[in-house]
Amino acid sequence: MTASTPRSRAVAVPAGRPVPWLPLRSLAALASVAVCLAACEPAYPRPPETARIPVVDTLHGVAITDDYRWLEEQESPETRAWIDEQNAYAEQIVGDSPLRAELEGRLRELMDAPGAIFPRRAGDYEYFSLRKPGREVGAIYRRPAPDEPEEGPVDPEGEFEVVIDPLDLRDDATTSVSIIDFSPGGALMIYAIRDGGRDEREYRVRDLESGEDLPDRLPTYLYGNVSFDEEGDGFYYSRRSRETGARIRYHRLGTDPEEDEELFGEGHGPEKFVGFSQGGDGRWLVYTVQHGWARTDVYLHDLRSGAPPAPLIVGAPARFSTRFVEDELYLLTNLDAPKNRILAVNLENPEPDPAAWREMLPEGEDLLTGYRFIGDDLYADYLRDVSSRIARYGPDGEEKGEIPIPAHHVATLRSHGGGEGDDEHEALLTLTSLLTPSTILKLDLETMETEEWRPSSVPFDGSEYELKQVWYISEDGTRAPMYVAHRRGLTLDGGSPALLYGYGGFNVNLLPRFDARAAAWLEQGGVYAMATLRGGGEFGEEWHRAGMLENKPNVFADFIAAAEWLVDNGYTNPDKLAIRGGSNGGLLVAASLTKRPDLFRAVYCGLPDLDLVRFYQFTDANNMPALLEYGNAAVAEEFEVLRTFSPYQNVRDGVDYPAVMLTQGDLDTRVPPLQARKMAARLQAASSSGLPVILDYDPRTGHAGGRSFSRNVRNAAMELAFLLQQLGAS
Repeated sequence: MTASTPRSRAVAVPAGRPVPWLPLRSLAALASVAVCLAACEPAYPRPPETARIPVVDTLHGVAITDDYRWLEEQESPETRAWIDEQNAYAEQIVGDSPLRAELEGRLRELMDAPGAIFPRRAGDYEYFSLRKPGREVGAIYRRPAPDEPEEGPVDPEGEFEVVIDPLDLRDDATTSVSIIDFSPGGALMIYAIRDGGRDEREYRVRDLESGEDLPDRLPTYLYGNVSFDEEGDGFYYSRRSRETGARIRYHRLGTDPEEDEELFGEGHGPEKFVGFSQGGDGRWLVYTVQHGWARTDVYLHDLRSGAPPAPLIVGAPARFSTRFVEDELYLLTNLDAPKNRILAVNLENPEPDPAAWREMLPEGEDLLTGYRFIGDDLYADYLRDVSSRIARYGPDGEEKGEIPIPAHHVATLRSHGGGEGDDEHEALLTLTSLLTPSTILKLDLETMETEEWRPSSVPFDGSEYELKQVWYISEDGTRAPMYVAHRRGLTLDGGSPALLYGYGGFNVNLLPRFDARAAAWLEQGGVYAMATLRGGGEFGEEWHRAGMLENKPNVFADFIAAAEWLVDNGYTNPDKLAIRGGSNGGLLVAASLTKRPDLFRAVYCGLPDLDLVRFYQFTDANNMPALLEYGNAAVAEEFEVLRTFSPYQNVRDGVDYPAVMLTQGDLDTRVPPLQARKMAARLQAASSSGLPVILDYDPRTGHAGGRSFSRNVRNAAMELAFLLQQLGAS
C-alpha cells in the first residue's frame, strides 16, 4: 500500500476488549484478527455532544465561521462541565488496560532516574535543584563545599540539607522552585516559585544563613533573566508584559519594587523579547532585543559613564548571542554567516560597526551552536547532519583536533572542575542518543582517550536495537534527514507499528537524545522515527527561514514526505502509522492530519497551537513573539498563507480522520488552551471514520510546569497506550 492509497477504517476495539497480542511477524494472524474485528466488534462509544453556536467573523473580506467560540470562555460553567465530560470520555476510550498498566510501570522505571546535576558554589556551600528518585517534585538542596571541586555531578542518593521544599508550599507537587542567582558573597539566593503550570512566576530572596526570606520579592508575573549586581546591593531583572512589552529594571534591596528604576525597553512591544547580561566587573550591561527567532538587536550600557544605552548593532537581519570574556564582548551570530561564527567587540572602544570587530572563529561547513573555554583552548560545538561534533582551537585560532564522538550522538563537554577556563588536562564528556541514556565519560584532553566515568542509571539496553539516519525527499525536491530506530533484524514488510515525531520551527535543533517514550515504544516492538524538518535550525539560518512565515507550509510537506518514506520503504503502512508532536509540534501533526488524513492511523497532539487565524487575538495567554514565526492574520498577505494550513479552519465535515488524542493544561499561558478545546469539538463533529477523538485536560498543568512525577508518568503511559491500541496492540 502506498502513502497515497485511500483506505477504509476497520471498526475499532472498544476499551476493555483488547485483542490478544500477536508477534509483529504474524501477518496472517493479524489479518484474521482484523477481519474478526470488522465483523464482530461494535464501534467506539460516541463522544459527548457539544453545542454548535456559530459565530461568523469577516477578515480581509473572507467570512469565517466558528461553531465553538463559546469554548473560549475558560471559566464559564458550560465550558467546565464540557471539560469534565471530555476527561471522562478520554478515560473511557483508553481504559485501564493491561497494556496501559505495563507501560506505566515501565515508564516509571525509565523516567525515575535523575539526570546529571552539577552544583553551584555560593559561600561555604554548593547548591543544586534535584528530584530524588521516588519523589514527586524536586527541591533545592545544599552541601558543604569541599576544598577542591568534586568530580562530576551530584549523587542523587546522597544525603543533603534541604533549603526549600516546594511541598511545604503546596502538597500536591504541582508547585516547583528553582535557583535563579546568588549574591557575590553567597549570602543571598534569588529563587523562583511557579504555582502550577503558568509561565508567570514569583521571585523571592532567601537569606541563606537565617533561612528566612527578605521582604524583597517580585510578584507573580512574566519575567526574563534575573541576576544580582556585582556588589550584591540589588538585582537586575527583565519584566515582560503582554500588553506593553518587556522592560529591564533594577531593584535595590530594602526598597519598594514598585519604585524600581527602569533602565531599558521603552518602545519595544509585546512581540519582542528583551534580555540582558552583565560584564566588565559590573561596568557593562548588554541589552538584547529579540525580534522573533530570526533577528536580534544589541545595545551597550556603560553604567560608570552615566550615559544612556547605545546601540551596538540594530536592524541587521541576524541573531546575536552575547557573552563577556575579559575585556571583550563575544557575539555568536549568523551575520553574513548562515551557519554562525564568533565575533569579538573590544569594550574599551566598542565600535558599532561589524567591520571593526575581530573575528574569533569564522563560519565553517557545519552549524556552530556553542562554545566554551577549557584552559587556553576554545572548544566549539557543531552539528554535522544532526549529530554532534566538537572541535578544539588554540589561542592562535588554529584547529587542534576533534573530540571523539560516536555517530548519531549528542555530546556535551565541560571542564572537570566545572568552571570555564579551568586549566585542566581532563574534561567530562556527556553522550546520549536515541538508544543511549545520558552517560558521562572522563576525557583525557592530551591523548583524547575516554573511559566511562558515570554510567547512566536508566535501565535500558540499546544493544537490542539499531539506529540509522536516512534521507527523504520533500515535495519541492528538498533533501532532509530522518533518524529511524527499531529492533535488530526487523523485516521490512510494512507490517510494523511506527511512531513518527517532529517539530520544525523556531530555529530549534531537534536532536537524537534519549527519550523514555521512544524507548518504551521500541520495547513494544515498534519503529520510532524522528524527522528533521525545515523551520528548525539544524542546517543554519537558511534552513530555519525556509520553514517560517510564508514558508511554513514547507514544514508540513517535509513531515508528510517523511511519513511517505517510511511507508514506501516497508517500515510500516498507513494503518500502522502514528504521529506525535507537542506545542509547535502539535501544530505540525494537526496540520498534517488535516492535509493527509489517509496517511495516518493515530495522532498525538499535545499543548498545540491550532487556530492560527485568531492567534493574534489571544492576548491574555499567548507567546506574542510567535507571530514573527507563524505570521499574523491581521496582515492580509500573512492571513492568506495562514488560512491554508491553520488546522482548526481546515477540518472538513465527513472526512475519515484518524484517531486523535489532544492534551492540554488549564494553566498554559504560552499556548492558549482554548485551541485544544475547540479542535477536539470540531474533529469529534466532523470525523466520519468512527475512530475516537479524545481530549485529556488537566486543571493544574501548563506548557512546561505543574506536573508531578506521577502525573508525567501517567500522561506518557496514557499517550502511548492510546497510540498502540489504535495500531492494534493489546
